Amino acid sequence: MTTDDPPPTPALADTAVDVTDSATTTARTERVSSSALGGYVLADVIGRGGMGEVVAAHDQRLEREVAIKRMRDAHPDREAIARFVREAKIQARLDHPAIVPVHELGTDEAGLPYFTMKRLAGTTLADRLKHGGKLQPLLRAFVDACFAIELAHTRGVVHRDLKPANIMLGDYGDVYVLDWGVARLVGTAPAPSLHLPLDSLPPNETATGTLLGTPGYMAPEQMRGEAVGTAADIYALGAILFEILAGEALHPPGNAAFASTLSDQPTSPAARRPDRAIAPELDRACAEALAPDPAARPTARALAERVQRYLDGDRDLEQRRRLADEHLAAARAALAGGDRAEAIYRGGRALALDPESADAAELVMSLIVEPPEVLPPEIEAELEAAEVKLDQIRARRGAWSYLMIWLLVPLFPLLHVASWGSLIALFAVITTMSVIALIDARHEGMPLWLVLFGNLAVVTLFSRVAGPFVLSPLLACGVALAVGTQRQLADKAWVSIVWLVVAIVLPIVLEVVGVLDRTWDMVPEGLVSHGTIFDGRSATDALGITIGTVALAIVVGLYTLSMSSARRLAQRESHIQAWHLGKLLPKKRLQQSASL
Repeated sequence: MTTDDPPPTPALADTAVDVTDSATTTARTERVSSSALGGYVLADVIGRGGMGEVVAAHDQRLEREVAIKRMRDAHPDREAIARFVREAKIQARLDHPAIVPVHELGTDEAGLPYFTMKRLAGTTLADRLKHGGKLQPLLRAFVDACFAIELAHTRGVVHRDLKPANIMLGDYGDVYVLDWGVARLVGTAPAPSLHLPLDSLPPNETATGTLLGTPGYMAPEQMRGEAVGTAADIYALGAILFEILAGEALHPPGNAAFASTLSDQPTSPAARRPDRAIAPELDRACAEALAPDPAARPTARALAERVQRYLDGDRDLEQRRRLADEHLAAARAALAGGDRAEAIYRGGRALALDPESADAAELVMSLIVEPPEVLPPEIEAELEAAEVKLDQIRARRGAWSYLMIWLLVPLFPLLHVASWGSLIALFAVITTMSVIALIDARHEGMPLWLVLFGNLAVVTLFSRVAGPFVLSPLLACGVALAVGTQRQLADKAWVSIVWLVVAIVLPIVLEVVGVLDRTWDMVPEGLVSHGTIFDGRSATDALGITIGTVALAIVVGLYTLSMSSARRLAQRESHIQAWHLGKLLPKKRLQQSASL
């Protein structure tokens, strides 16, 4: 068995590997390079194969740089010489821009054959894949290689050793298919099998003897030792396309490639690497090129044209619709199984593949707009975080609402305060509640009982100003609005109602039982209400009470309006999002929806 040494980077030459027996391999000696060869000045060896080597040279007659391939063995047999000449003639007859042209076939001073070729500069596709590269240039190079192989097939030539290391990407956008050393003319007898063992094959090396080619890129029928045709090259092209799309080789390197190839279970690039979002038309083309049945594989031209259509933007619409239907069915199955996240993902993929699918658009809309009966844990966590933020906003607004009571302080000199203790207690409780609200706005988690009892104390003390029938109910309603929006009371509306009833009734009961001084009386003329903090000896007391009533009404109104505005804004954003999502629907579907 002999191996094919990969060309250096930048690669400058074509290489070849031929069938040799073990005796020849053992007896092979390196030829001594001469300084000149029939008008060529030789330089360094730039590539070696199992039977030949490639030397950089200068053509003295035409003043150009060339590459010369010659035999390594100083004493080859006639069969080896015939194979070497055959390689030169096969390569020379393939006049394609992506196949290295042969300039001359001749013999050296020892009578051994050599042939000159165009000298290349660039890197191999294998090196480009190893270091990463953009998809579009790699696909364009792949198309060029496919057309070169198509020409070879029309000329009756099968390459039999296609792999990324044998595709050269030139420095000027040129692409070349290298190494035609094991190529075979269709209809001719294959090279004799020497039945050499393959138990220690290095990865990505060309196997010779029983097998010709590189494991990992050889077709199953080629690996089984059967006579191969052009379909074997298509399989190798499929393996190369797989590596371009998936970013990894189709089969493992070395001996493990044999079992993987012969398993007849090829996988598509998208199935191997779903994270790479591989275009379905490319995925399908690659899978067909890797078909276990040689007759099911496309031609090199058909494969090239499918990739070129992708590059030109002509998507396989039917294929996309088929895949969209598959994703849509998977979305419905996931939804029926309770996996809403998977249903949304699959539905989105279906809509992306077929934007005109009304069924996919309707499913996506319903999944996004209509809330699920049971919220997934991640949504619960996000809603919890949003509610915490809203509670902090409410607490901050409530704190400033509380502090507005201090705006009444300038009126105190005009009023007659009858109970400074009650007034100071009122301001102290309200100020304390404002501080609690500010703390709650920064560090969420204030106990609910503290909020409820604190506000109850505020309403009760405030009833001392003008009695429980004037300002206190108004204040209680405003506080109930704020308390009712607490996240902790989201599912306990009865707590807010009970608190409101208690806040209104408690001051009245406390006055009836004598705990607090009476601030109201029922007389024939009706209900008479008066406060205990201000004695009402002058008109300024009435003015102060009026101003306080108006101020309190404004504060409660502003707080209520702010919450209503936030609710309206949220509803507006929801409708705007729904409108944008509605644009995902196909036009026909939109027209139907508009007519309903």
